[in-house]
Amino acid sequence: MTQLALVIDLNVCVGCHACVTSCKQWNTSGSAGTMCDDNPYAAEPTGTFFNRVQTFEVGTFPDTETVHFPKSCLHCEDPPCVPVCPTGASYKRKEDGIVLVDYDKCIGCGYCSWACPYGARELDEHEKVMKKCTLCVDRIYDKDLPEQERKPACVMSCPTSARLFGDVHDPDSEVSVAIREKGGYALMPEWGTLPANHYLPRQKTKLHIHDDKLTRVDNPLKKEGRLSTDEDGPFLEDVTTW
Repeated sequence: MTQLALVIDLNVCVGCHACVTSCKQWNTSGSAGTMCDDNPYAAEPTGTFFNRVQTFEVGTFPDTETVHFPKSCLHCEDPPCVPVCPTGASYKRKEDGIVLVDYDKCIGCGYCSWACPYGARELDEHEKVMKKCTLCVDRIYDKDLPEQERKPACVMSCPTSARLFGDVHDPDSEVSVAIREKGGYALMPEWGTLPANHYLPRQKTKLHIHDDKLTRVDNPLKKEGRLSTDEDGPFLEDVTTW
């Protein structure tokens, strides 16, 4: 059985928000329905997004790292949003595993939003229906597009190729190989929802320092004794990325 999904490489995501803006543009003009924005440049803007990028720092100063974490519907293989829907508006497609919302049936009750542990459902304040990522289902099956463009808008727009798209049930697909070879993981597996989307983790690295930094008598790292040297030169000890 096919299960289409995204695999997001946190090691190369730069938090540029190209995925957010391209998603907004495609889905506002496409068949998935508009996504409202009210006063987008005001003090308290509101709007509906299928994809968001959360940016935060990890570590202890001065050894901090900035992490960009894109998040959208994970198209779970056992989606909790589907059985709680009182009208059957939320459903999972058998042919490709994509979780969708039938706007004609949705009454905007919010049950799916409460059931989703990932916060991936949003209420469109204008249309009063629940909305979420569709994996650009109207795009990926559009035969009027060249085959190489039949991918979600966010995948097409990513400048660092941090987003991969394919069938995670196919062991030979690009996404399955990436998950297997780069330690891909599902978000919050303890919920038992079996998210189809996966993340590739940040890699642990050594941060090498240029030689001229060592000659400065006021170098705080040198004063604190936190510099070591190996065959490649000086480096900071115990610096990791996430």
